Amino acid sequence: MTKRYAVSAALAAVLAAVWTVAAVLLWRSSVPALHLPHLDPRAYFSAPELHDAASYSRGARWLWALTTIAQLAALAVFARFGVRWARESAAGRMGTGMLLGMLGFALVWAVQLPFAVLEVWWARHNALEGTSYLEATLGNWLALGGKFVFLCLALAIVMGFAGRLGDWWWLPAAPCFIGLALLFSFVTPYLLVGSRLADPDLRAATTRLERIEHVQHVPVKVITGMSEPNAFATGLGPSRRVFLWDSIIKPPFTHREVKVVIAHELGHLAHHHIWRQVGWYALFAFPGAFLIAAGTRRRGGMRAPEAVPLSLFVLVALNLVASPLQNVITRHMEAEADWSALRATHDPAAAQELFETFVPATLSQPDPPTWDYILLENHPTIMQRIEMARAYAASEAQSP
Repeated sequence: MTKRYAVSAALAAVLAAVWTVAAVLLWRSSVPALHLPHLDPRAYFSAPELHDAASYSRGARWLWALTTIAQLAALAVFARFGVRWARESAAGRMGTGMLLGMLGFALVWAVQLPFAVLEVWWARHNALEGTSYLEATLGNWLALGGKFVFLCLALAIVMGFAGRLGDWWWLPAAPCFIGLALLFSFVTPYLLVGSRLADPDLRAATTRLERIEHVQHVPVKVITGMSEPNAFATGLGPSRRVFLWDSIIKPPFTHREVKVVIAHELGHLAHHHIWRQVGWYALFAFPGAFLIAAGTRRRGGMRAPEAVPLSLFVLVALNLVASPLQNVITRHMEAEADWSALRATHDPAAAQELFETFVPATLSQPDPPTWDYILLENHPTIMQRIEMARAYAASEAQSP
């Protein structure tokens, strides 16, 4: 027993060391050590703007909290009583497990639906052009379909390995999850419909920024019908794309501000952030799978379909617990993309104007409460982004 314990301890130490080294490598950033000035939001935004942003954000945080509580409560009930469906099913071990997974997915969707409708109402109540009630109820089927397919594949992998390896299923299953993450990252751009960027000035600016950031031949597409101003980069290798929501290339956003947005998204690709996201997912996949295996042992492990409802609860709870660390990682990459955009455009004034425009356009709170920042914010705050732009401008002014 002592020898076995020593071997286990040594293996755990090696794995912890490997995890730490990988995390350090993934954390590397091109952003220099900056002494950001502490700025007062009241110097950049009017009292009504700050009041409106605080009021809207407060309601949005309540809706998030209620949605999260409702989902956890529903999955807890499903974990407790979902076993009855397993006993009554005649679909076999794998079939019953997949059926329970589908029921759990449908339950989570149904529970969050009323809150999604309330989010639309709250946006409209605050004069934001949010999605329609119909879209909130029936829209976004592509994203739902992707999550559903991923869940089905994950359950098939887990239950398949668990049938042969018992509670050690997580060792071979985690690499399979990583492979699925790579696959979805690669194919996602091909599933999105976007039109060619029409403005010749923005197209020319994009070509110049691609050359500066060394990411040539990345298509920039515009997704129409989106009310909230946003943009994102996605894809791996030949599938790399930048998508702009059409609302961000319209007033009140200026061409200079849009160029900063494009440079920011190209910065994600220039610094291989999509690959890094997969890398961070890999680091979380192994301990996450192990904790799910440990948490479902009292239900017979993932070999038994009775464990599927409990596994869904454990998965959602783990995601909630891990969200502060995930937000830290995402904010770190977003800050690097901001810095990359500043270096590519050499236009900190436009960057500052962009961030200032976000507040009245989206009612984002420029300096949210600490708990909100830890749990919910996956970008630097508006004030932190303005502070970086000001720090860059100061460094440029001091350059010979």
